[in-house]
Amino acid sequence: MTDSASGDALSPSAYVILGMIRLGRRSGYEIKQAVQLSIRFFWTISQAQIYPTLESLERSELIHGHDDPQGRRPRRVYDLTPAGESALAEWLVDDEPLSFELRDAGLLKVFFADLLDRQAALELIDKIQRRSRERVAQLQAIQPAGESMADDEGYTFPLITLRLGIAYHQAM
Repeated sequence: MTDSASGDALSPSAYVILGMIRLGRRSGYEIKQAVQLSIRFFWTISQAQIYPTLESLERSELIHGHDDPQGRRPRRVYDLTPAGESALAEWLVDDEPLSFELRDAGLLKVFFADLLDRQAALELIDKIQRRSRERVAQLQAIQPAGESMADDEGYTFPLITLRLGIAYHQAM
């Protein structure tokens, strides 16, 4: 999918932003918060990426921003335009190969753990298992919000993604 105004391909971060705005009007700060509460366990986006991407998406007329100050604080919130919704929908169904990248420092260390003595390697594995148990607990703690989002707003696929994350870390 390309940005129709410039012909440039949209980045994964642009699709994250389009998707988060699709879930409801948000400011840049609220987009970062939404990422932190939802997809950060498998996809991150930095604050430094959000604002330039918002500007680019607005110039491309994929989102529309308007000022919505909160007291004395300036604030700009964004809505998805029909073109932005189309771009997001096209990206969701395009036939390009789905890349998969798992960046897990723990698994990277396990790969090289033959350097360690057996006890140190087992301690490393135990550390990874503890991390995954903590992650399961974190994900299960937000599951009621995911269920509510599915029940109240009809967004079922974030809940499916959450359940897959729980299963992944349970397997670890």
